[in-house]
Amino acid sequence: MQPQNQPRREIVTWAEIDRLIDHLIPQFRREFTAMVIITRGGIIPGGMLAEAMNITHILTAAVDFPAQSASEKSKLMAWPEFIQFPAEDKLRGRPTLIVDDVWGSGRTITAVKNRVSAAGGFPETCVLHYNPYRSLFGHVRPDYYAAITDAFIVYPWEIDRGADRVLLGEL
Repeated sequence: MQPQNQPRREIVTWAEIDRLIDHLIPQFRREFTAMVIITRGGIIPGGMLAEAMNITHILTAAVDFPAQSASEKSKLMAWPEFIQFPAEDKLRGRPTLIVDDVWGSGRTITAVKNRVSAAGGFPETCVLHYNPYRSLFGHVRPDYYAAITDAFIVYPWEIDRGADRVLLGEL
């Protein structure tokens, strides 16, 4: 039984991931010459999309939002730390698809999108799941998403690997 103050959790299967990817592909309005995959969550969906769309210029971005104080609001306002990010010349002039697994608060993918744009790229964002109820960006949403949710999503690549055991207990 889930405690009252915890978000609803949804465990997604590999078959559902295939359906979500199949739902995304016809949505794309342009041809992308580059992809930036946000680690770690975007690695698997990004790889699947890159293969399906024949994108070979694949880059990664790793972003952390360090806690600056104990208050929850201050944590949400923290500046991003880019642990890893592609060089500007790898992005300049390229239509770039930015991929992550989920848009929760939207902070990470928005930070990456802004940095790709500042480097001279033409970024568009893509996630498997969009949670408009947690987004910090009002009516701003991902350019492409396969599903809307209000749940905490557990992807098949996360099951039985560590963190989900703390969140979900034994499956």
